[in-house]
Amino acid sequence: MSEKKKVSLLEGFKAFLTRGNVIDLAVAVVIGAAFTNIVNAVVKGVINPLVGAFGTQDLENYSSCLKGPCVTDPKTGEATEGIRILWGSVLSATLSFLITAAVVYFLMVLPMAKYLARRAAMQAAKEGVQETMEVSELEVLKEIRDALVAQRSGGSSAEGNRGEEPGRGDLT
Repeated sequence: MSEKKKVSLLEGFKAFLTRGNVIDLAVAVVIGAAFTNIVNAVVKGVINPLVGAFGTQDLENYSSCLKGPCVTDPKTGEATEGIRILWGSVLSATLSFLITAAVVYFLMVLPMAKYLARRAAMQAAKEGVQETMEVSELEVLKEIRDALVAQRSGGSSAEGNRGEEPGRGDLT
């Protein structure tokens, strides 16, 4: 019994790994990691110099002193006195996030949403045509039934049930 349980666990794990969404997720993570390098390069190569035109060249250098005078060791670059708030690194990370979000939205989410909406509209139109065809077929069948009923009703009174099977009466 434990052998069967092991086999089913391995089969379940294999089914989990070979499902499409797990593979899609792995591809997305790899592409996301590569895309992070592009965004970081844009921030460091384009955004930071633009901000540098108004202040320091690197956003990471923007900081404020919270308590006392901030004195940094010129050799190590670390604060020796005071409490330094490095809000430039937060600003840099926020800009990286906004750029990433904008690129993902405008290059991936928006086109996919438009594609899916177009596909749904085509599917709805196709279903509408099929429904119309089904309604038309139903109407034709109802007309045929009504014509047969009218023919049997009209023909039985004038012709005296000629052509009907014995033991069968009107359909009405």
